[in-house]
Amino acid sequence: MKRILLLLLPLLLQSAAMRADDYATLHEGKIANPMLWADVPDPDVIRVGDTFYLVTTTMHLMPGAPVMASKDLKNWETVGYIFDRLTDSPKYDMQEGTVYGRGQWATSLKYHDGKFWALLAPNESGPMGDTYIFTAPKAEGPWTIHSRLRHFHDATLFFDDDGTPYVFFGTGEMCQLTRDLKGVVEGSLRHYFQREEDERGLLEGTRVIKHRGTYYAQLISHVWGQGRHRREVCYRTNDLKAEKWEKQVILESDFGGFSYLAQGTIVDTEDGDWYGIMFQDRGGVGRVLTLSPVRWIDGWPMLGDENGKVPDVMRPYKSGMPKKGIVLPDNFDAKKLGLHWQWNHNPIDAAWSLAERPGFLRLKTNRVVPNLYLAPNTLTQRMEGPTCSGSISIDVSKMKDGDCAGFTAFNGDSGVLTVKKKGNKYVLEMSEQKVSLTDREKAVTNVEEKVIEIVELTSHLSPRTSHLYLRITGDFQPGHHDAANFYYSLDGEQWTQIGTKNYRMVFDYRRFFMGSKFAIFNYATKKPGGYIDVDCFDYSCPAE
Repeated sequence: MKRILLLLLPLLLQSAAMRADDYATLHEGKIANPMLWADVPDPDVIRVGDTFYLVTTTMHLMPGAPVMASKDLKNWETVGYIFDRLTDSPKYDMQEGTVYGRGQWATSLKYHDGKFWALLAPNESGPMGDTYIFTAPKAEGPWTIHSRLRHFHDATLFFDDDGTPYVFFGTGEMCQLTRDLKGVVEGSLRHYFQREEDERGLLEGTRVIKHRGTYYAQLISHVWGQGRHRREVCYRTNDLKAEKWEKQVILESDFGGFSYLAQGTIVDTEDGDWYGIMFQDRGGVGRVLTLSPVRWIDGWPMLGDENGKVPDVMRPYKSGMPKKGIVLPDNFDAKKLGLHWQWNHNPIDAAWSLAERPGFLRLKTNRVVPNLYLAPNTLTQRMEGPTCSGSISIDVSKMKDGDCAGFTAFNGDSGVLTVKKKGNKYVLEMSEQKVSLTDREKAVTNVEEKVIEIVELTSHLSPRTSHLYLRITGDFQPGHHDAANFYYSLDGEQWTQIGTKNYRMVFDYRRFFMGSKFAIFNYATKKPGGYIDVDCFDYSCPAE
């Protein structure tokens, strides 16, 4: 019988936990911004009937391009992925380089003629960067590749009222696609606006809608200069062939003690109300989603409250909906891996199993690698704010000499709990690890590893008592410096803190370009063939 993991936050974090609990209590029944306090960047949102669907960027994680669903704009769940893996290059398998921070970007989601459509272009050069168009009979899938086209950066797919398809991309570029969505109409490529002289920062992330006969293209913008900020701008026209489109800033708001936000889209409800969904950079947790009302003023979709600001809270579009989440606990009793999990790069399917020991996730070593950042079959979920706690129970009895297994707050800079098998001995290390990558191939050139604390485990483990419990907590409240803390237990009840206190998680756009993740890993440094069995992943987040 499985031991029950007690997920009480350690005493050192009691005050932070109390504040987070207060946050959840204060906003109970409401939508508290951030709407999704986790790494959910580059959103596109559509509504089909009474259901909202959202797609986001997950880059090097597989399966990729997660599709999330909600009835009330408050409770979201992952219902499918647009692809299981990408195979254009061995880099997706962490061979001949990696795709950290590359892979799937800024997917566009549409519903047209009874089908779902998705367009995405990996952030790569050459054939790896060719645009994919996928289609599916329902959002949950199965999704199939419909066509491959030239690279379109940060693009959106758009179907006009008569069914004519277009792609809007880059900085004010657009083209018409053939009716079968398998080619570009010759001579249709054009700029529908030109960048203004002082608008030399970001100007991308296009999303296009049509409302009451008017076309609206929304983009993230940054104007350099004192008092100038990141913002969402909108271009509009009544004629797609018009030489000049009108422009308006539709959102320029800071929020929650962090900088200004933008990039996203607007979506309507069955009742004709409109909402804006934009992301905000929030340090170690990643890029989080905010929800704002949309007020149509002089034909422009102005986001924010009456002062043009992102509100702290909003009422749900519908009340009484069941609670759902995108980060979930797991006891690994199911026959299939839950949709809340993603692998770091393409998994090696022969090296993991839910069937070989029912009720456990078995992670096998498959090839010899030098470090965590090249380890295959590392399994991840997002960390969430305001605070969160994740714990795993692992059976380490079948590890081999040189094997490294454990739990990490995973990113370009990672706080890591590693069980190492050294001959017949076991040790637990808490370390700080930092990866260096080449700019082009994203090849791992170095991993700087600083071991903070070592605990000898051999005397505590035996074939009968070979379970070890590891926990990581995250605190993403403003002013708390994105702190992670690390714990271990030999019985699942008494926890001991280990290593760095308040390890600072960071967001680095040049390497991973994503928020920190809980990650479970197992890799061999000497000889493959060992394995660990993961009994469960327990999780708590006061915001839920």
